[in-house]
Amino acid sequence: MTDRPTLTAGSGAQLADNTTSPPAACRGPVPLHDDQLIEKLAHQDHEQLPERIVYAKGWGAHGTFTVTNDITCYSCANLFSQVGKTTPVVARFSTIAGGQGATAAERDVHGFAVKFYTDDGNWDMVGNNTPVFFFRDPQKFPNFIHTQRRDPETDRRSPAAMWDFWSRSPEAVHQITILMSDRGAPRSAQHMNGYGSHTFSLLNAEGRRFWVKFHFKTLQGHGVGSDARAERKGGRSPSSNQEDLCGVIARGDFPKWRLCIQLMPEADAEKVPYNPFDVTKVWPQADYPLIEVGVLELNRNPHNYFAEIEQAAFSPSNIVPGIGFSPDRMLQGRIFSYAAAHRYRLGNRYEDLPINARKSPVGHDRADAPTRFATDPRDPDAQHDPNSLEGRVQANHYRQPAVRISGDMDRYDHRNRQRDGNDDYSQAGALFRLMGADAQARLMDTIAESMQGVPLEIVRRQLAHFHAADPTYGAGVAARMGLADDDISKPQAAA
Repeated sequence: MTDRPTLTAGSGAQLADNTTSPPAACRGPVPLHDDQLIEKLAHQDHEQLPERIVYAKGWGAHGTFTVTNDITCYSCANLFSQVGKTTPVVARFSTIAGGQGATAAERDVHGFAVKFYTDDGNWDMVGNNTPVFFFRDPQKFPNFIHTQRRDPETDRRSPAAMWDFWSRSPEAVHQITILMSDRGAPRSAQHMNGYGSHTFSLLNAEGRRFWVKFHFKTLQGHGVGSDARAERKGGRSPSSNQEDLCGVIARGDFPKWRLCIQLMPEADAEKVPYNPFDVTKVWPQADYPLIEVGVLELNRNPHNYFAEIEQAAFSPSNIVPGIGFSPDRMLQGRIFSYAAAHRYRLGNRYEDLPINARKSPVGHDRADAPTRFATDPRDPDAQHDPNSLEGRVQANHYRQPAVRISGDMDRYDHRNRQRDGNDDYSQAGALFRLMGADAQARLMDTIAESMQGVPLEIVRRQLAHFHAADPTYGAGVAARMGLADDDISKPQAAA
């Protein structure tokens, strides 16, 4: 006899032998009545989830968020209610394009998602390590993801498809410049910033709205890399960045980020010369400086990666009173798409999984569905609303103020500079000129290497965008491609 716990079947019955099957004779076949074998094989056949459509390669950890500065005049969100207040969190980092078998260290936009388990429900800050994105209309998102997939003929990633899409999307040049720069291949998750990227809103106790951008500033210092370094790390282990994060937490060297916000009074949105809801743009910090809010610390590794990281479901649709949305079109597309993707992967009641479950009381009118875990009769789901049967009622005091809208609904050309003030090149050019000469050279080297083998027509079209951002930028990439200035196309109408 032993004091160690014994193996059991899923039903709880103890197992006498978990390593052999009972054949019909010493050398005979295994009969189907071996229910233990059948259950074990059936579970194995179904134990993996479909991988995420994007952000499939991921890693993460648990931690806390602590308020360090009073922003209650801007937001009535409970997690910001007092300096020193601590909220538990789980964070997940990822690459966008690679599948689960890809290398974590490769050059890519990296996902930066944090779930805050607040007293008023879960708030998910689902962003990236870049403050902008490749486009501003959600119609283009499926098309973009298709360019990141494997070519159906070769089963390999297609640089031609990727650059063809980007070259027909002038608004992408800002994000391309960041992606191909030193920060496009971060040394580790803890050495990169995180951004909400989209414009959100904060609402204070008086019902006043402020537009807001969220910034997570790494306190470890920026650790940037190169494609060569990423290849070496990926060759040693495809999960190198996950190992880095788990290692520092295990040693007690907990990584931290300073959460800051940029605030824009609601009325300013109609005065600034750019569209503040355009995710391809940043807000100048000279006009809207960073305000510190608190510190995010990751201090506990998951005990079970599948249960705590792979099943974690982050969606920008998860907000709490005091935090709201904005007219950001890409954000509105993601509000629907992310929750829909989680239902596909995890089931209709994915929010009931322990890692996604709210710490606050829950009551809604979405009944039953597979994987419904809650059974407590004292707090059942409301079956209908409104109701007169002692059911839950609306929290009308949390109603958000109206957003003023005027104009006609139409499929507007969002690149109309005269109407919308959209300038897809100035910020990319300014970013290029902020870089030192060595960083500029590495950026242009990386772009030229990435474009090898891409059809000349596509290269010339993309060079026009780099040239429009800064002539030195375009000429430098052209020279590295063995092309002259005369080979740079003029910017063309984009899709």
